[in-house]
Amino acid sequence: MLNVLGSVAQFEREMMLERQREGIQKAKKAGKYRGRAPTAQRRKAEAQELLRGGMSKRDIAATLGISERSVHRIT
Repeated sequence: MLNVLGSVAQFEREMMLERQREGIQKAKKAGKYRGRAPTAQRRKAEAQELLRGGMSKRDIAATLGISERSVHRIT
């Protein structure tokens, strides 16, 4: 009995994800789905300039309002 319920739940989950993918494709074709803008990459030049100026990566992150991990990734 429990296996049947699990199978139905898994099937419904797969159907939901398929509908979601179809909706995203439709929105992309209509030009309404672009995803999240990469904020750290836009601040790369600023971060590198601050790093050359002797500022620590932790301080750069606080100054630019991005995570420390993002600073490590872009520098």
